[in-house]
Parts: sequence; C-alpha cells; structure tokens
Amino acid sequence: MSADLETRAVHAVDLAKAAGANDVWATASQGRDVEFGYRDGALEKVKDATSRSLAVQIYADGRYSSHQTTDLNPDRLRSFIAEAVAITRALEPDEYRQITPAELFDGRADEDLDLVDASVAKIDRQRRLDWCQALDEAATVDERVISATAGVYDGSQRSASASSNGFLGAKESTYCWYGTSVTLRDQGERRASDGYYVGGVYVDSLPAAHDVAAKALERSLARLGSEKGPTAKTAMLVDSRAAASLIGRLLRPATGRAAHLGQSFWAGLIDKQAFSEKLTIVDNPLIPRGLGSRHFDSEGIASRQLPVVENGVARNLYVDTYHGRKANMAPTTGSASNRVVGVGEHSLAELLQEVGDGVYVTSWLGGNADGTTGDYSLGLSGHLIENGEIGRPVGEMNVTGNLLDLFSRLELTGNDVYPYSTTLSPSLLFSDVDFSGA
Repeated sequence: MSADLETRAVHAVDLAKAAGANDVWATASQGRDVEFGYRDGALEKVKDATSRSLAVQIYADGRYSSHQTTDLNPDRLRSFIAEAVAITRALEPDEYRQITPAELFDGRADEDLDLVDASVAKIDRQRRLDWCQALDEAATVDERVISATAGVYDGSQRSASASSNGFLGAKESTYCWYGTSVTLRDQGERRASDGYYVGGVYVDSLPAAHDVAAKALERSLARLGSEKGPTAKTAMLVDSRAAASLIGRLLRPATGRAAHLGQSFWAGLIDKQAFSEKLTIVDNPLIPRGLGSRHFDSEGIASRQLPVVENGVARNLYVDTYHGRKANMAPTTGSASNRVVGVGEHSLAELLQEVGDGVYVTSWLGGNADGTTGDYSLGLSGHLIENGEIGRPVGEMNVTGNLLDLFSRLELTGNDVYPYSTTLSPSLLFSDVDFSGA
C-alpha cells in the first residue's frame, strides 16, 4: 500500500514539473476511520469512512500555492495539476517560499517506531459492540446515573510524500480509542458529570473497557456535591491529564511564526532562565508507539529530539523553513510530535502531602491564554486539598495570572505520567496561584 502511495506522489511531481513548475512537493494519503457511539444501553451511531487524497505544493517563478484533490483519475489529475501550476504563476511572488532544502532531509532515523498494529484492521462490528456494552454496563452500576455515553474509535492512516529535490518517504499508523462520559443526579436539579477515555497505537496496550468505564464513573462520583471554590492565593496541584493541556497553552506561541509576527512571549527567551529549574520539556518524535511519533515532519525535515526547555532554560522554538527564512532563524521543525515533560520522584499522594492545603485541578473548563503576553484566565473543576488529602469537590472558579510567572513557580513534578496523549506530562505542583471564586 505504501509503495502505491509513493508511486502516486512521484507521478504528481512529474506531472507538475512537466507543466512548468520549478519545484514540487506532493503527498498522497489514504485512511479509514470507524466510530461506534453507544448511549443509554443502545447503539446510537455507526460511522465507517475511508478517504484518499492528493495534495501538491507548487513553486513556480518565485510564487507558491497549495492544492488538494480526491479525484485521482489519471486524465483529470493531469488537468488538475496543470491548472494548479498556471494558478501559481498568476500569484504575487514571495521570495521566502521555497521548497525544503535537501540537506534537511539528511539523517533520517531508520528504526522501527512500531506504529502499526495489524490487529486494528481485524476489529469487527461485534468486538466494537462488546466494548460499547462493557463500557455501558460498568458505567451505569450506580443508581444515580442519569446517562452514559460510550464511544469506540479505531482506524489507520497512510501517506507518502515526494519532492522534486529528492525527498521520498512514507508514514503508516493505526489507532484505537474507547471510553465513556457519565452524568449523575446530584442534589435537587443539579448534575455531576465526568468521563475517561484511553487510546493508543496498539489495542493490547489499553486497559479493559470495564476498567475504563469504572474510572469514568469514579471521576463522576467524585464531582457530587461540588460547590463554588474560594477566592484565594494558594498552591495548585494539576493532575497529569489536565497538565497536558496546560503545557499545550505554554508552548502554543513557542513558534517561529508567532515570534516573527510579534505574537509570542517566547521571543527573546532562548537560552535564558525563563522558568523554574524543575521544568524540562523535550519534543521527541522517535518514541516507539508514540501517538506523535514520526521519521520526518510535514516538510520532510528529518526527525530528531528537540530540547524545548532544559531545567527552566528556554532552548528552542518550533521553526518551519518559511518563517525561518523570514526571521533569519535556523529551522527545527514546524510542528510538535511527542512532548515529554521531565518527571520527578513524587507520587500523586506524596504531592498532596507536600501541598497540605490548596487546590487540586482535575480538568479545565474553558478560558483563554494570550500568546503575546502570557496572561491567562482559565475555568476549572477539581477539589480542595485539605491536610494533604483530596477534599470536597469545587468548581465555578477561575485561575488567573501569567504563564511565564506560573511556570517560574513550578515547585515539583510527579512521577505519574498520563500516557494517552502526545503530551506526556506528570502532575505539576505550583505555589502562590491566584484563584477567584466565592
């Protein structure tokens, strides 16, 4: 299958060159995505979709454009690409739009990243239905359950890219996810809800569906009796699942594009002690079975580990070739792969003991963070921490501040990495955080 996609990509490059393009990047893709939705004891949704497409990036006479089609008929494809080249020539020139330099293709790792589970293609309707029923049964054992919604998602993605300056590479991966969301009857007309989902490349790496649903119910039960939290300046412990989202907000403006446009608080931070020495983040695209693993990025840049933060020192931005040229920065990669946050020695229970009294955040409920200034205001749900233990549930409160300041207040990292994400983070403990509530 990968060989067929490579042939399509190479053929598209040849067609574009024949039509007069100076340089071409072509990517042929194919995928299958299956979804089963199960609600309150009955199958509610079934989706089984396959897709295929061809995308081309055309460089002609100092001009650039990108085009995509799902019509791979040879005659129509020839016309499509010829028209794409003609359209490109009519655009305004952009001296910074050039194909990825061939030297950035060098050094591509060849180790097997183990991203394909052959058993995913063999998952049949009955197995998906069995998972849904197991999820539903385990999630609804409590009499206070009003509704439970389970989901099963699996599929595969394949792609191959070729360029006019010598690049040729293919990617293939599989995935399987399942979990459930649970809503409970609380006091009066109030409701409590939460959920839990797991996923990965390999089916056999996932916990049993029954255990996943039991976790979802446990999390929902913990929300019963939630009240508005207090206004306070206190310690904040962010659990590992919620920590992944917080790390994402920190790194969102850590790009060459944002820095060049003056829209990043990361501008000017490189090689400076910008954060707590407890913070280390490495972008590692070469983790076997990693959800973001790859041998090369979308521009063909060979994958390698990228230190982003080392013991609080900012080391690198995500820099694509285009904005690298515009801002005179060396390209690293234009997109994240697996972000690995350095772990500490403390378990969650030990972190709670270290806090004594504070707020334990289990999920974020909207809000925003300004990439230019780092200022943020985030809604949350979680629990008070009382005498080193998880206390009563709280919500309807916000945490506010500045991301630079917040991550300079990182006191400890846990050893409890949340594995079902491209951001592999443990729980994070911050000091002196501002909360607004009752």
